[in-house]
Amino acid sequence: MSLVQTIDWIALAPPTVVAVTAVAVLLTDLFLPEERKRHLGTIAAAGLALALLALLPLHRGDRTSFCLADRPEVCSYSADTFAVVIQLIVLGGALIAALLTLPELARQRGDDTTGALPRGEFWFLLLASASGAALLPAARDLATLVLAMEVTTLPAYALVALRRGDRLGPEAALKFFLTSVVATAVTLLGISFVYAGSGSLFLGGIADGLAGADPALDALIRAGVVLTLVGFAFKTAAVPFHFWVPDTYLGAPLPVAAYLSVVSKTAGLAGLILVTSMAFADLGGVWGPVLAVLAGLTMTAGNVAALRTRPDGDRSTVRLLAWSSVAQAGYLLVPLAAAGYASDADGRSAAIGATVAYAVMYAVVNLGTFAVAVHVAERAGRHRLTDHRGLHDRNPLTALALGFFLLCLAGLPPGLAGLFAKIAVIRAAVEAELAVLAVVAAVNVVIALVYYLRWAALLFRPAAPRGAAAAEVGAEIGAEDGPTAAAGASDAAGAPVALAERVPPATDREPRPGAPIAVAIAVTALLALALSVAPQLMLGLTSAGTLF
Repeated sequence: MSLVQTIDWIALAPPTVVAVTAVAVLLTDLFLPEERKRHLGTIAAAGLALALLALLPLHRGDRTSFCLADRPEVCSYSADTFAVVIQLIVLGGALIAALLTLPELARQRGDDTTGALPRGEFWFLLLASASGAALLPAARDLATLVLAMEVTTLPAYALVALRRGDRLGPEAALKFFLTSVVATAVTLLGISFVYAGSGSLFLGGIADGLAGADPALDALIRAGVVLTLVGFAFKTAAVPFHFWVPDTYLGAPLPVAAYLSVVSKTAGLAGLILVTSMAFADLGGVWGPVLAVLAGLTMTAGNVAALRTRPDGDRSTVRLLAWSSVAQAGYLLVPLAAAGYASDADGRSAAIGATVAYAVMYAVVNLGTFAVAVHVAERAGRHRLTDHRGLHDRNPLTALALGFFLLCLAGLPPGLAGLFAKIAVIRAAVEAELAVLAVVAAVNVVIALVYYLRWAALLFRPAAPRGAAAAEVGAEIGAEDGPTAAAGASDAAGAPVALAERVPPATDREPRPGAPIAVAIAVTALLALALSVAPQLMLGLTSAGTLF
């Protein structure tokens, strides 16, 4: 009997294409002159687009690779429907993040100036992280799963701190790194306990091994299950493993924050789904209550913190998006917790489908929101919610797109994608007889309406008068730099020149988004509209047997 494993390169194509592109970008960066390094972004975006196209032959979800020679049904890699859907989310999210970064890197005059992002390193790290995120949902053993999780996370530390001369980035990356290392160490400890009880690292083998485990190991196994969940709860930013999120988002470049909010979170969610639904399927009584508590705490903590965000505070847009991301993680965990209480495999599959359906909606509209935030930040770089005031007068289409994204996140018509996704989440909790969790989720939906609608209302309010805006900036500069900086130079009319340069005219129509950002906004808006008009595109995932 041959012990050589067969490799299905078509199944492996999505993560492989991204990894090869990452290496190609790194090597190309060594030989390109400075003035031509802007083309590295085009290569990176093309590689991500090619990886998305590589998903087309996998739509049947019936390919596997790295299977045992004597047991071909036991494989380390499976490109099933679940893996393909998650790969579509993470690769699409990485491509949108790349598009959001292209304009800034194209404007850079060099990689060594203060505030610059080293282009070769940036694209390599982004692609390396995306390759790990694409590998993770197809992993079917704990060794591959942990490896993919770390490949996703390790480059992200550097992405957060990569901007030269930035004080916030290194501090944020350090917090991100330290908390992630602790979470990973705890997860590895849990995996060792699970392996001791089951004797296998394959997800299916763990389920079989735990079913026949020695009763004396019951406490060890239960502890291993809970500890294994910690690392994935960290990746999804579930409370109390969420405290890295606000500082990391604030310190990272805005496109990197968008990447973390969707790609990193979705990868962590995929890992959580795999270990609970496949490895620990018969231990729902252990992990179901844990996830239910985490879901309630996460959505409540995130929404309350987002509600307290001051619209005029510095970087308030990023802060609100960070806390909103935490709250959305709570909604994502609700159906997953319900899966622990399911009485059969079909009920578990339907509950998991609700989580994936919500992830599809969240990924599209959250990336769109970040895309508009990046565009507004190009005009007013303080990342404040109040910078969006009067956006409809300056750029109606962009304002309408952002308003639609916010209504989707809030779950209000015409954002029917968000409404149906939230209904699916709450329905999963009700069907699992988790009445308290369903009520908590419904109350949090109402709380979130306040800050989403407050932001949306700013888009249609008249812009602040030029003099008032200048006075506001002057007060902020005076508080930061002293009265001399606040006074600035004066022109012939006595107007402060320094302030006038920093405050755009209130009545001028702002420039349209650059081509890459415009494409990102348009694509996400069209996808959100499609999900609202035809919600079965995502709700079809909630049918039993669709994903597993």
